[in-house]
Amino acid sequence: MKQSVLRTTFIISLLSLFLAACSSSPSTTSTGSNTGAVSNGDVTTGSVSGDGVNGGAIDASGDVETVFYFEFDKAILRPEALAALRIHAQRLIANPVSVRLEGHADERGTREYNMALGERRGAAVKEFLMLQGVNGSGLEVISYGEERPAAMASSESAWAQNRRVEIR
Repeated sequence: MKQSVLRTTFIISLLSLFLAACSSSPSTTSTGSNTGAVSNGDVTTGSVSGDGVNGGAIDASGDVETVFYFEFDKAILRPEALAALRIHAQRLIANPVSVRLEGHADERGTREYNMALGERRGAAVKEFLMLQGVNGSGLEVISYGEERPAAMASSESAWAQNRRVEIR
């Protein structure tokens, strides 16, 4: 049953990404919707600083974010992650190199479920980059599930830092 729900969620996410990419004009609403990604609460990205999620795509040094965070049990990109991912896409198109997309989950859930969730999160980033024109053969998705936490505590703040995809 879980696989059926996961498969359906993944298919809906892919279709939503495809439809968003086909949109002729970007739109942002007060609910955070943005073309080019699905923001229905299933998966999100952004950067974490301190104990919360920061929407900045470019940090103070001018470097583009390479870590994108997700909501609990979700694998849908947040609108604030899209700017950084578009920059990554432009760079990968201009200079094709192999990139590893490392998916992670917090400690809640079974090991197997968290491995699958990390895989779905990495796949969501890969699909977005491919929709921007990046050759998918240079994008490798690997899931570490809950095995490589960024924060060791068992709190909402720590869990938020552990629900991520890292571009390496």
